[in-house]
Amino acid sequence: MKRLGGLEAEVMDILWSSDEPMSVHDLLDTLNERKQHAYTTILTVVTHLHEKEWVQREKRSRAFYYFPVRTREEATSQALRALLDSSSDSAAVLLHFARTVSDSELEALRRGLSKKGRGK
Repeated sequence: MKRLGGLEAEVMDILWSSDEPMSVHDLLDTLNERKQHAYTTILTVVTHLHEKEWVQREKRSRAFYYFPVRTREEATSQALRALLDSSSDSAAVLLHFARTVSDSELEALRRGLSKKGRGK
């Protein structure tokens, strides 16, 4: 999965927050609450997101409606994996990161590793 630019990340945040697929007009209305964008700009952004496999689209009447392929958590996990893979010592990076986790995050890691050990 390829990285996101600034406006692409904004669009993904909106799509992740939505319960329903959104059209370019829907996205534009939401984005324009903060900053004005042209329809063609947002169309280009969602087209690139589709090409990068961040979103799928479905045609309704004459418009496409866009929705995320992966959850925000899955995308974040993939970004973390890419960072680890780009390191010359991923184990050291992971250990440094582990020292910064909160108690609740540590418990979640323990539960996840416990499930992995049981083959789930």
